Amino acid sequence: MPAPIRLRELIRTIRTARTQAEEREMIQKECAAIRSSFREEDNTYRCRNVAKLLYMHMLGYPAHFGQLECLKLIASQKFTDKRIGYLGAMLLLDERQDVHLLMTNCIKNDLNHSTQYVQGLALCTLGCMGSSEMCRDLAGEVEKLLKTSNSYLRKKAALCAVHVIRKVPELMEMFLPATKNLLSEKNHGVLHTSVVLLTEMCERSPDMLAHFRKLVPQLVRILKNLIMSGYSPEHDVSGISDPFLQVRILRLLRILGKSDDDSSEAMNDILAQVATNTETSKNVGNAILYETVLTIMDIKSESGLRVLAINILGRFLLNNDKNIRYVALTSLLKTVQTDHNAVQRHRSTIVDCLKDLDVSIKRRAMELSFALVNGNNIRGMMKELLYFLDSCDPEFKADCASGVFLAAEKYAPSKRWHIDTIMRVLTTAGSYVRDDSVPNLIQLITNSVEMHAYTVQRLYKALLDDISQQPLVQVASWCIGEYGDLLVSGQCEEEEPIQVTEDEVLDVLEGLLVSNLSTPVTRGYSLTAIMKLSTRFSSVNRIKKVVSIYGSSIDVELQQRAVEYNALFKKYDHMRPALLERMPIMEKTATNGPTEIVQTNGETEPSVVEPKHPPPVTQPANQMMHTMKCHISKYLWSFCTGIPPMIAYNKNGLKIDFTFERANPNPNIAVITIHASNTTEADMTDFVFQAAVPKTFQLQLLSPSSNVVPALNQGTVTQVIRVLNPQKQQLRMRIKLTYTHKGSPVQDLAEVNNFPPQSWQ
Repeated sequence: MPAPIRLRELIRTIRTARTQAEEREMIQKECAAIRSSFREEDNTYRCRNVAKLLYMHMLGYPAHFGQLECLKLIASQKFTDKRIGYLGAMLLLDERQDVHLLMTNCIKNDLNHSTQYVQGLALCTLGCMGSSEMCRDLAGEVEKLLKTSNSYLRKKAALCAVHVIRKVPELMEMFLPATKNLLSEKNHGVLHTSVVLLTEMCERSPDMLAHFRKLVPQLVRILKNLIMSGYSPEHDVSGISDPFLQVRILRLLRILGKSDDDSSEAMNDILAQVATNTETSKNVGNAILYETVLTIMDIKSESGLRVLAINILGRFLLNNDKNIRYVALTSLLKTVQTDHNAVQRHRSTIVDCLKDLDVSIKRRAMELSFALVNGNNIRGMMKELLYFLDSCDPEFKADCASGVFLAAEKYAPSKRWHIDTIMRVLTTAGSYVRDDSVPNLIQLITNSVEMHAYTVQRLYKALLDDISQQPLVQVASWCIGEYGDLLVSGQCEEEEPIQVTEDEVLDVLEGLLVSNLSTPVTRGYSLTAIMKLSTRFSSVNRIKKVVSIYGSSIDVELQQRAVEYNALFKKYDHMRPALLERMPIMEKTATNGPTEIVQTNGETEPSVVEPKHPPPVTQPANQMMHTMKCHISKYLWSFCTGIPPMIAYNKNGLKIDFTFERANPNPNIAVITIHASNTTEADMTDFVFQAAVPKTFQLQLLSPSSNVVPALNQGTVTQVIRVLNPQKQQLRMRIKLTYTHKGSPVQDLAEVNNFPPQSWQ
């Protein structure tokens, strides 16, 4: 066969290809020739063919058929063959292929070879792709080479030992004796790899960490010699002596000094020297300073040293390099909780980063700005962040709005400022706020009694300007429904009152019902607001007409509301003022997990299990309307079904009311809604209602609305019970109540036997 072309010629030929198809054709042709050569067992050109195969592998073409040829080259006595063979093994083999185990004996022989370069090849290969089995078999040879006086082999053996420890951590003890003299080596390569080895051992074993803490003074001396030494062309990078070794030593010092007073004290001075003497005009110096800052922040350093580290990060924020500004912001974000005052000194620089063009820097600056907000700077910081919210990209608006809400809730200097700030966010980025922002703002407005007139006037003005921001429209509708009488009476003292009539207010709300911009949730808010105004305005006939129109709406939710409100007008008009009175002060409550009560083997004791299909959850943005509708439904059910409500339990301030309805289309199912209220001065938390019935019935208990019964009758917990009674027997029920009151757990059992006949007949 003719001699195959050389690697250089192959590269030149492939580079002449003008299309991907032409290149693929050249590669396939050469691969066919290489395969033929391998089948012929051509030892003369095996090295050349494997080299070409590795180049094609680097281009992304398959080269797995050359794996065994690599092993043959490794077994060769020629150094050039071994070099290509080991390179091929590192590229084409890993521990997932069983073929690599065939190399173990060759590597062992080469580790004991008389030529250091052959030994170096074996160490590199083992350290690159050695499996746990190979590491166990060859760890002894690596440990011997780690003790040799040859610097070339010691640095490679140290890195190979790192790989062995990662694969087989229990072999760490084997290398401990060899580490004693590693830091005494003058060769920088050996020092560098030795520090890497010590770092790996300290990170993986607390015992090793305690053992190597005694090396802190020696590491400090090495680092001091590096920063104080003169120009050394062999290790100099941009005027700094061996920055790679300095960075590695700083990382090891960070690990050794963490949570240890003595070690931290021993390295304080050298860290201060590095921080003050390192040149910052080059990126190399900035890398060392960054590692120094991380070390200072992780160890138990002095307060002055921590301030120095934060000042370095502050200088990084002024750097033209975006990467340096980003790592500075990230580091300050990690330290702001422990060194808040020191970071505050750089607040203006951090806020300036909000104007950066880089989106990553903007996001980090936004997060850090929110972390810096406190009671002293809330007004200034909110001004900057609201300006950022106005001009930022859409991807930032949701997180920024949430941050403003949280900061305002925590540090608001006044309720008016709090309300103005939240309204500014809703006006600017209402479409991006979270679902729970609407009920949270409604709660804030409700609890700010003295601000009701001011708030409803501001929201009405906002509604006239823009109805595209749905959360803002929902809050405005709710407030107009609650405080519409204050709006038309012009009682606002905080600003000049506006002159508005009842018809103008109703025109705005009716416009929301028919607007294409309104979501179904917003229409629900608007219809309920109009219904509330029937007790606050004199235009009752107009409101009746609007409500009756939506009794046939294609929106089921809107239709249900309208039907219930119509029932109030027609049958229970005497109850309407009480049902639609202003909402009391609200408190946040947490929802409880799903609960179901079942029977087992005829036993009537209750048990709690997870249901197969969890019940639907009311969306946070609609919770306020849902609560109102539940209050109305509680009374409508009893009258519409003809089944009077009953008191099932009334003891120690806890009252349980039952209301009833029939489930259509199955008349054998009674639907009982419990209403738990609390007359005491403290909330009843961890509230759980359980029930059991005789075995002739089947009972299902759905998820409660909350697990907290608010104090002073400021709210109720509702829960639905479904009872199947196919034999129409008198209903009997045993209930179990558990809750925590004033820090003490309470548990009580009760029998409920006085169910009204209409509930089971």
